[in-house]
Amino acid sequence: MEQTQAWLEVNIHQAGYETGKAAIEQISLAVKPGVLTGLIGPNGAGKSTTLKAILGLLPFTDAAVEFHGGANHYAYIPEQPVFYDTLTLWEHLGLAAAVYGMDESEFEREAGALLEKFRMTEARDLLPGGFSKGMRQKMMLMIGFLGRPDVYIVDEPFIGLDPRATKDFLGLLEEERRRGAGVLMSTHVLDTAERICDDFILISDGRVKANGTMDDIRDAAAMPGASLFDCFDALT
Repeated sequence: MEQTQAWLEVNIHQAGYETGKAAIEQISLAVKPGVLTGLIGPNGAGKSTTLKAILGLLPFTDAAVEFHGGANHYAYIPEQPVFYDTLTLWEHLGLAAAVYGMDESEFEREAGALLEKFRMTEARDLLPGGFSKGMRQKMMLMIGFLGRPDVYIVDEPFIGLDPRATKDFLGLLEEERRRGAGVLMSTHVLDTAERICDDFILISDGRVKANGTMDDIRDAAAMPGASLFDCFDALT
């Protein structure tokens, strides 16, 4: 049966890094099947804090967060790569596969395809401590894509990626959207966001300043036909 309900529904009353001290307030969003939602805003606006509140990673959160997917309901791809110094790239993928509950043949097929897709086959048995920033970011992306989740929560994925890797990432993201996955992506790369996102949540000073489609953002900025960059500048 086709999924019509949002994969993820979020209503954050307030959240922050100290109890009773709100860094973000009154933020509501939904991640829908096949939809890419861009979370945008200036530095310090509350984008990463919003993602951490959704994931339950803050010490202070007053929010309702509901996932409606299956067992592998979401994958989180952080801005800063996280890895174990003593595990190779392949072992990192194997650890993720165990968490996802993948059998050996499925893991080898999917992980091998991702290594080829991101041109990381030669790094298969190397330790990520010796990787470049871009290679580490590609490892994070591969771990996220491996489990084919219902929801991707992605924080600044383009940092460190070269143009070819960016194209590979966007191609896989589009495949997953066609499969029915929803995406919530925080990004500063506004020209790319305008091109690929279906809708937006613009946050400034810890609150939503505008949301909706590109036309909704233009209406909020009173700038018909303007670019996302120009609307962003006017609204923040």
